[in-house]
Amino acid sequence: MSEVYGVRRGRLRDRCAATGSAAALISRPANVRYLAGGAPPGAVLLLGPADDVLVCPRTPTGDPADGRPDEGLRLVVMQTSTGDAAVAAAELARTEGVESLAVEEHHLTVARHRALGSVAPRVRFADLGLAVEQQRIVKDEDEIACLRIAAEITDQALGELLESILVGRTERHLALELERRLVDHGADGPAFPTSVATGPHSGRTGHRPGDRRVEEGDFLSVCLGANYRGYRCEIGRTFVIGTTPADWQIELYELVFAAQRAGREALLPGTAYRDVDHAARQILDVAGHGEELPPRTGHGVGLEIDEDPQLAPAAMGKLDACVPVTVEPGVHLPGRGGVRIDDTLVVRQEADGGPELLTITTKELLAL
Repeated sequence: MSEVYGVRRGRLRDRCAATGSAAALISRPANVRYLAGGAPPGAVLLLGPADDVLVCPRTPTGDPADGRPDEGLRLVVMQTSTGDAAVAAAELARTEGVESLAVEEHHLTVARHRALGSVAPRVRFADLGLAVEQQRIVKDEDEIACLRIAAEITDQALGELLESILVGRTERHLALELERRLVDHGADGPAFPTSVATGPHSGRTGHRPGDRRVEEGDFLSVCLGANYRGYRCEIGRTFVIGTTPADWQIELYELVFAAQRAGREALLPGTAYRDVDHAARQILDVAGHGEELPPRTGHGVGLEIDEDPQLAPAAMGKLDACVPVTVEPGVHLPGRGGVRIDDTLVVRQEADGGPELLTITTKELLAL
């Protein structure tokens, strides 16, 4: 993997050089991990003209959740753990004669940017923009392998929950149990706060679990994901509690399922982001649910659970192969509940079989 990180840094260094910067300071944790292999808390990465330096407030502990820094990097541990590694890196760049330093302005506060300038007053700061985030969109097969394992862990945790007794248990209790099962199966932790929504809460995007208990006849919506070696996936499923779903539940579920299938089938290289969103959205809109729809149909995943691309009506750009995304349409009817179906997939060429589905828990409307 050391060569992989070196290649990634080399691509970014070439881009910086093309804009007149001989060095770059990477401070966003996910970007540091992408380029360095590991991101100990508070660490930053300095891509210098001579070598690349990982600056850390304290000696890395080797915690697997933080990743393993590339052995090709020079490691600098600050003398005091209370300082800012970004400021220390800017000062190091100055002592090495750097005249122009590209920084991630979107990640720096005004105060932090001023602190950089105070220790390197003669260094010209340029905005790196979203260069690293854009580089991260297309994943290599090692990254996809991590996502695939994260998805397997997530499917296992969800499958075990479905085999247990649910009636009478609270949303919060079920969410905590799911997160424990993720770790039991090898996850570093949850990819994001697990959402469990019952009855009138079901189908809501990002619902925070509360004390409502599962009741017979409820829709139960679950959204969770595993974090495995830094890579995060997402799955969302909706079930019915009891033996026989009501007619309105069957009708709504089949509608959302059709929209989700349309979105999945649109995931081919060259398809516009907004066209994927439209494929799913139009089915729900025509059925009269346009006002209840979330602002997007899906998003990229990787070292962060919410990355580019955004599959939204106004999104610009087209899909590439090897881009992992979610497709997650849903409808929530106030006071009644709703349905959300969410998968993580990898965009593949049609010759390679089309979109690769990573989360494989059944999408059949199960009565639990």
